[in-house]
Amino acid sequence: MGIRDIIEGKRQWRAHVARVKALPRDYQIVYREMQRYFFKVGPVGLADGSLLSGVVDFFEEGVAEDKGVLELTGTDVAAFCDGLLKDSRTYADIYQESLSKER
Repeated sequence: MGIRDIIEGKRQWRAHVARVKALPRDYQIVYREMQRYFFKVGPVGLADGSLLSGVVDFFEEGVAEDKGVLELTGTDVAAFCDGLLKDSRTYADIYQESLSKER
């Protein structure tokens, strides 16, 4: 990874954060909770940014349709996150697999 890749990554992240800040306050709160959840669970696909960008896209559509954030996610946001990750591998899965191979 070169310096240009790092700079471009920062530029993309700043643009992403600006999109989040443009959302209504309730959407921002739910987004941050989802982000924390994803960082704890550690889906492997989180690094490419598509998961979080997809969430912002989804939220922007909800705002355009004048829906409340909990109308989109439901009241159990963790369950909504689990649904998004159901087919994704997590770093915890990889760790468990490595432990199984060691035995």
